[in-house]
Amino acid sequence: MKISALILASFCCARFTMTAAAAQAASGSDWPEFRGPTGQGHSTATNLPTVWSATNNVAWRTPLPGAGWSSPVLVNSRIYLTTATTTGAPGNQSLRALCLNATTGQILWNVEVFAALVSKAHGKNSQASPTPIAHDGRLYVHFGHQGTACLDLTGKVLWKNNALKYSPVHGNGGSPILVEDLLVFSCDGASGPFVVALDKASGDMRWKTPRETAASKKFSFSTPLLITVAGQKQIISPGSGAVCAYAPDGRELWRARYGEGYSVIPRPVFGHGLLFLGTGYDRPTVMAVRPGGTSDVTESHVAWTLTKGAPNTPSTLLIGDELYVVADSGVASCVDAKTGTVHWQERACSNTSASPIFADGKIYIQDEQGLGVVLKPGKTFAKLAANLIGERTLASYAATDGALFIRGDKHLYRIQSK
Repeated sequence: MKISALILASFCCARFTMTAAAAQAASGSDWPEFRGPTGQGHSTATNLPTVWSATNNVAWRTPLPGAGWSSPVLVNSRIYLTTATTTGAPGNQSLRALCLNATTGQILWNVEVFAALVSKAHGKNSQASPTPIAHDGRLYVHFGHQGTACLDLTGKVLWKNNALKYSPVHGNGGSPILVEDLLVFSCDGASGPFVVALDKASGDMRWKTPRETAASKKFSFSTPLLITVAGQKQIISPGSGAVCAYAPDGRELWRARYGEGYSVIPRPVFGHGLLFLGTGYDRPTVMAVRPGGTSDVTESHVAWTLTKGAPNTPSTLLIGDELYVVADSGVASCVDAKTGTVHWQERACSNTSASPIFADGKIYIQDEQGLGVVLKPGKTFAKLAANLIGERTLASYAATDGALFIRGDKHLYRIQSK
């Protein structure tokens, strides 16, 4: 662990805020993008279940066609997902968007967006891993190098863009975000990684910024986070070798390096004037970075680092003054967000890929074996429940008032107290 006294002293007086759109908590009934209304795993939903099983407190369980690990999003009692189904010869896949009734679980529509000849993905990945965004009557779906599209909420495809070509490694992963009138995402493939913005109304490319670092392995899968620092919007996008901040016009503002870190997956979180992010394989580290400055800020803006218990895949979760970290092994940690001091480290579950969420005063963690663990936040480890549905689960939760949604490899579940 490395702590910069200069940074810890300076961030206390700095002015940092989330963007207005992200800071305003959405209705407890909506979960419109990856990691919810703020993009950081928080929900205002209430009356959520603490205990469930494959049969107990399951309001419905709907079989899903095809395969995919995009997390469910929810707006106005409708759930949106993506999936990939095999068509004809091996490798031919139909990349699709789905809409379900959140109350009944009924599939309302199932629309092909792209037909593609795909290569084999990593065993923990799929051809439909990026999570959609539902916003202002539109659904934005992303299939990595296979293409990006916009649909209306009846399933009509409004535009497509599959002109952005790059060589993927292990399939696709990172989800897009909305930045004003732009749809922004990273394209970190085997070579020539870049960050790109599409016009959200037309799908036309507005800008494309190369991401050049010293990392020998260029591929990564992270989802950006939009923040505002002293009145300036910053798009925070981790990639192989460095986390970079971009202005809404695509200019790189600053970067902090982390050496050879690659296959970076966790989405950053932001609070207390610090960004908390993971640095990827082969030696994962959690870094706390003060956003700001210009050019390379590695030596001046890294407040602390944590290696023991750091995740390769799950994003971190900030609740008050504590940062909660879930390693891929299922070991959970509670860390002082300002200093990096570890309050506790305990095994919470088995191997984990999903990102934890905070809702109704509880922390929810879903492991890969279908076990949902509920923790009480605090400086003392307290496990409230461990709930097995018996189905492989790599996608992250969606939450609404009274219910959680869990995507398994075969079904989508609505978990709700009876």
